[in-house]
Amino acid sequence: MIPEIQRNEQIENRLAKLEKLKSQGINPYGQRFDRTHMLREIVEKFEELDGQIVTVAGRLVAKRGQGKVSFTNIADQTGTLQLFAKIDVLGESAYENYLDLDLGDIIGVTGKVFKTQRGEISVQVQSYQLLSKALRPLPDKWHGLTDTDLRYRQRYLDLISNPEVMEVFLKRTKIIRTIRRIMDELNFIEVDTPILSVIAGGGHARPFETHHNALDLDLTMRIALELYHKRLIVGGFDRVYEIGHCFRNEGISTRHNPEFTMMELYQSYADYEVMMELAEKIICETAMEVCGTLQIEYQGTKIDLTPPWPRLSMVEAIKKYTGIDWFSIKTDEEAVAAAEKLGLKIDPKATKGMVLDEISSEFVEPKLIQPTFLMDHPIEISPLAKRKDDNPELAYRFELFIYGREMGNAFSELNDPLDQRQRFMDQAREKAKGNEEAMVWDEDFLTALEYGMPPTGGMGIGIDRLIMLLTDSPSIRDVILFPLMRPLENK
Repeated sequence: MIPEIQRNEQIENRLAKLEKLKSQGINPYGQRFDRTHMLREIVEKFEELDGQIVTVAGRLVAKRGQGKVSFTNIADQTGTLQLFAKIDVLGESAYENYLDLDLGDIIGVTGKVFKTQRGEISVQVQSYQLLSKALRPLPDKWHGLTDTDLRYRQRYLDLISNPEVMEVFLKRTKIIRTIRRIMDELNFIEVDTPILSVIAGGGHARPFETHHNALDLDLTMRIALELYHKRLIVGGFDRVYEIGHCFRNEGISTRHNPEFTMMELYQSYADYEVMMELAEKIICETAMEVCGTLQIEYQGTKIDLTPPWPRLSMVEAIKKYTGIDWFSIKTDEEAVAAAEKLGLKIDPKATKGMVLDEISSEFVEPKLIQPTFLMDHPIEISPLAKRKDDNPELAYRFELFIYGREMGNAFSELNDPLDQRQRFMDQAREKAKGNEEAMVWDEDFLTALEYGMPPTGGMGIGIDRLIMLLTDSPSIRDVILFPLMRPLENK
């Protein structure tokens, strides 16, 4: 049985108006409506449009006056506009129905542009159409509502009621469009790679699993884009990038959503130094396009994006912020003991490199407020990165941090197929020990490397986190239109 609409006095009143319109032969859910202008255009081009007839449409968001003249405001994606209606222009019946309109109704209007005696740019209604009757009232006092959970669940109401929320998502589109322009100008080719795969490779994360019935095949949703992109470099593409969704079966926080947007890019004959320069270019040009400055403010903290950005090795950072000389530690056991002295709870089976990463996460990364490249990570946690020539325990890898948050991750990509095979073996042992985030063996990728991949620089940038930074949004849920939410219990 299909449940009926939950009724209250306001909904009953709106339903009665709906039936009244239908009895008059009026369709309260109209057909196509051709507009001549968006609402902001009327305001911006007033000098040109003053006295002209225009056709606009939008949602009714304010009403004033019930006599022979009335004022209403409608809103569309670009802004709001005042409408002025008179009984002697519309006629008695149409004007009565106009006064019966409710907040939330969507209408189309044709009328003349003018400015009121108070100086407000308006349209005098000559004719109108009801395009969609709203049966539910808009929330009262939505501004200032502290129930963010409800805002995320009912994003449509959030967008209707809060222009600043709409602006965040318009900026999101502008940010992604700007990044695409930059990549195109640098001769990168945009590609599409599979979301479903037999193997979730290219990252340390727990994947979502599914099943394909026709092939009776277990599949995973991608956690990263990396390994398919490297196959393309092997195949002869010089520069590739992709902006796409990735999926990680992990926790939810202000910085994590199980479904998120990532950009990965790969450039042949490059290294992680090239990737640092590219990261600076992408983020700085995007900030200038969207914010108009490289001196931005995020959650009350001033951030200076002016390049070049500091470069700090992970080992140097550990010594700076904890006093530990990492090179003096020779064994995994010594590393665990050093971390425990700092008050960290560490898995006794953790390797030296894993411990280094834990210490960095706790004592270094939160302090990297201004843009900083944290470089040269342990090999154990960098199974797809090339070893450093001067210290094979470390990798040519960096993570970019801004406001203590990882914004990007890049390597000089490992192109030695024998070394890569050994790294996969090491990861397989970690998985056997119970590490669910250890990387999965990918024999086809190894086969591709055996045909030869040129020296390559690769980088991933978290698009959602970049949008958070450039829109001063405190939570990743503020920049994802429909973040994952726990379903409400039916009562």
